[in-house]
Amino acid sequence: MFNIVKQKIKRLLGLSHNIASSEEIKLLSQEIQVLLKFKYREYIKHSPEQLPKFDEIGFKAYSQVEEDGILLYIFSLIGAANKKVVEICAGNGQECMAANLIINHGWQGYLFDGSENNVKSGQSFFANHKQTFLMPPTFNQAWFTAENVNQILLDSGANGEVDLLSLDIDGMDYWVWKAVECIQPRVCVFETHNVIPSHLSLTAKYDPDFYYLNQPIEHQDYRSASLLAMVNLSKSKGYRLIGSHRHGFNCFFMRNDIGQKYFPEVSVESCHDNPYTKLAQESRWNRVKSLDWQEV
Repeated sequence: MFNIVKQKIKRLLGLSHNIASSEEIKLLSQEIQVLLKFKYREYIKHSPEQLPKFDEIGFKAYSQVEEDGILLYIFSLIGAANKKVVEICAGNGQECMAANLIINHGWQGYLFDGSENNVKSGQSFFANHKQTFLMPPTFNQAWFTAENVNQILLDSGANGEVDLLSLDIDGMDYWVWKAVECIQPRVCVFETHNVIPSHLSLTAKYDPDFYYLNQPIEHQDYRSASLLAMVNLSKSKGYRLIGSHRHGFNCFFMRNDIGQKYFPEVSVESCHDNPYTKLAQESRWNRVKSLDWQEV
């Protein structure tokens, strides 16, 4: 079996730069992901010039788009300190940033969602999955605010350094990230609101009870924060922007004491240079640009 998998990964990779070009790689098994991780490490040791570019590494196993491949690449290069992941707004756990790391790489997860049904579904999913039933991630229902985020995390057992924080609450993301103190993520993934033009540092004003679907449908793009706002805030906390997925709204940040050699800071404009973001800004920003945004 190992030889079959090895032949498959050699056929897919070789020493080429086309890691994300095949649909087959989006269906990676655990074995192939492990081999892919070692291939990246082989590049570092013997031929770092052959490392793929950030936009060539994505694939989807459990993530929304291609974030699983990006995260595998990142942690293959920088290593994992403790294999701990915190995900705020994980849905039902079956399509989220943490699932692939938990299921296929043995990470310890601290997952949260505001929906009781999502949490129950996620708990059942991990409790019955053959890779996680012995030690499923903690999965708790919580509504996060700037006032309670640290206590909720501490109560769940999450504190100190963690390898990954994923935050996607479609609302007070900026304010919750600003308030986080009890954990020190090495890498962060934030969903940003890319309908907001690249040069604007804006966030929805703080409201602990905010839920964007309670707004009129024409105002539902009033939520979250621009990428520039999250970049500026993250810089103040010691992080740099290192890239995004292909659509430019799920963006990756790395702590400044880690991985500078392989993950230099990139610009907001480079993350927004894609058809989806350009269309979103052209077609949707005008509907909400006059609403009560806060410049930060």
